[in-house]
Amino acid sequence: MEYPHYLHEAIADTPRVAVYGTLKHGFNNAHWLNGASLLGSDRTTQLTLYDIGPYPGAKWQPSKGVTFEVYQISVDHLAQLDKLEDYRRDTPLQGEYNRQKMVTRFGYAWVYLYNPSVAGRHAIDEGGWTMPFKANQ
Repeated sequence: MEYPHYLHEAIADTPRVAVYGTLKHGFNNAHWLNGASLLGSDRTTQLTLYDIGPYPGAKWQPSKGVTFEVYQISVDHLAQLDKLEDYRRDTPLQGEYNRQKMVTRFGYAWVYLYNPSVAGRHAIDEGGWTMPFKANQ
């Protein structure tokens, strides 16, 4: 599949993604990273996670240290993740998430930051997000 030039440039510059929620290994959206290489886990004090319900959102806010996973990805992965996260290149603050770079122990990685307000949401400023329990129906 042919992708816009900006996606090829983004991957050439930063071929990694940092994930902190449903995209992590064993979680319900991990299949979006099939074929990507898990480089390992890392921790940052630059992000705070917020429990949005079925998934988390991250904001550039100081924390005690939240964990995330870093994957080596392809342009196919990045294109799919942009769609999943509702990243809008031309109006990045109007989508649900904005894609930005962050420093990891594996080098720079793309991270998706939550755009909407997190007022009234539970902050996770240490550790990581866990999927809510859903009973079988």
